Amino acid sequence: MARMFLTAAIIVLLNVLVGCGGADRGRGQLKAPRGSTGSTVEVRSAAEADLIEEVAINRQAYQRTLEMLVSHYEKTGNVMKSRWAKKELDSLTKMAQYDYVIDATVAGPDLKATAYIPEADALYSEAVKLHEDAKKLIIIKDKGLLRLALDKYNEVIRKHPTSDKIDDAAFNAGEIYEYFKDYSIAVVYFQRTFQWNAAAPYPARFRAASILDRHLYDGVAALELYEQGLRLEAKDGLYPAWKEFAEKRVAELRKIYRPKPQPLMGK
Repeated sequence: MARMFLTAAIIVLLNVLVGCGGADRGRGQLKAPRGSTGSTVEVRSAAEADLIEEVAINRQAYQRTLEMLVSHYEKTGNVMKSRWAKKELDSLTKMAQYDYVIDATVAGPDLKATAYIPEADALYSEAVKLHEDAKKLIIIKDKGLLRLALDKYNEVIRKHPTSDKIDDAAFNAGEIYEYFKDYSIAVVYFQRTFQWNAAAPYPARFRAASILDRHLYDGVAALELYEQGLRLEAKDGLYPAWKEFAEKRVAELRKIYRPKPQPLMGK
């Protein structure tokens, strides 16, 4: 008798567990996992920009079509399929989507921050305002506002490549990328700061060197930039904290990468 009760209890429990997800969830209609379906674009012959544009177009088309499908099912009163489409649309909007275009890389190192362009100044001011608003909280930063600021800084660089604000935009964007721990990208932006304006009023060489040193473990490149920073950025008493730190790291890195030659035996 006890065994019968135990068996019945297990059956009831299994039924509850199986049914706990609710009815008409479409589990049987989920697409089976598949490998790569093959590419409609020959990757070897397609430029990166073309592929990125293709991804963006398809993302937009997929979202727009799902929204139309939701609307269709709502109008026709198909509650079950409407729920499925809404769930897929919700998953799409929550999925990580990357901007594969890194504006400072595309722009290259040879731009010159020289021209006064009112439109660029206005864009830069908008970016700075967003950046400052994102930092109003003492402990944490508003990541959404930081990303909006980043978009504006990159827009300055992309739309006004001769503006005298591109070096400022690059440095501030570098700070945001560093905050997000996108260290390789941050280094590029800090480098563009002094490449586009050798006299930019920022510790860009120090910042790039520090990331290379502490996060990317490229001691040779870090040493070179620390030395450049001491020579070009720490003059006239600027950035004393960076100067002190860089002098210490230069002394340590030189021992590793530029050791003094040992005298020959008997000499």
